[in-house]
Amino acid sequence: MYTPAANEKIADKIISGSIEFLTSAAFCLEDTIPDNALDEAENTLAFTLGKIADSQASTEKLPKMFVRVRNPEHLRRVHKKLGGAAEILTGYILPKFDSSNAESFLEEIQKLDTYCMPILETREIADISTRTNALAKLKNLLDKASDNVLNVRVGGNDFCNLYGLRRGRDQTIYDIGTVRDILTDILNVFLSEYVVSGAVWEYYGSDRNGAWADGLQRELALDRLNGFIGKTAIHPSQLPLIFESMKVSREDFEDAGRILSWDNSLGVAGSGRSRMNEVKVHRKWAERVLLFGEIYGIREEADE
Repeated sequence: MYTPAANEKIADKIISGSIEFLTSAAFCLEDTIPDNALDEAENTLAFTLGKIADSQASTEKLPKMFVRVRNPEHLRRVHKKLGGAAEILTGYILPKFDSSNAESFLEEIQKLDTYCMPILETREIADISTRTNALAKLKNLLDKASDNVLNVRVGGNDFCNLYGLRRGRDQTIYDIGTVRDILTDILNVFLSEYVVSGAVWEYYGSDRNGAWADGLQRELALDRLNGFIGKTAIHPSQLPLIFESMKVSREDFEDAGRILSWDNSLGVAGSGRSRMNEVKVHRKWAERVLLFGEIYGIREEADE
């Protein structure tokens, strides 16, 4: 879940564990912070992390924590400014990650021997005339630093902004053809070797039956179908829906087990549910399903 680094109340909430389903927290020093408030936000962040570190809260109960910086120079400066408080961070989020800064960003990350999550969201990646070469170059650079890369993120709202577009509560990012094509190409390049997380959903509320929740659930279903793993939240109300979406159906989990344990020479693992399970073509899917089931759990209702 994203929160501005200037949020003075977040430390107590993280220490107390009062935000349900919070598995990772991102402190943003980029888009959410005005330029003239950056120093103050950095100071607040240092205080926040120091308070969490001094709380003696069980590290097993704390979420993974990241800082979203602005550029490679800012990353270097922020890490130094945080001092010992930086030790509780899992890593840094690298915005606007493209050929103009990728090498410098990764150099800093490897020097610090920490993890990173680059965000693909710039014009170079959006523009069809430069996209293919840009994605291939970034993939090559990330491969050289793959031990430090936790996942690849996409900036859905940033891509929409390039074209002056915005989805409503009853629409998904996949309804915006221009942006859908960008996301598809990103998945095509990175999905086989990296975790790629879905675009932010910008609507939230207290009513779990509201239009915002229906829209989020539809987009989460399409995220799963297309191969995205996880989704960044911007409000605590989104977290239960996102976490629930990561569970696998009982049908998928049982079929995945059959596929991976099947040794019949026909290569077809029957499920008894009018669905063909072919060992050679469904093995990678089965591996993903079993992994997600072990981590996030199982939904008893079957996928339609």
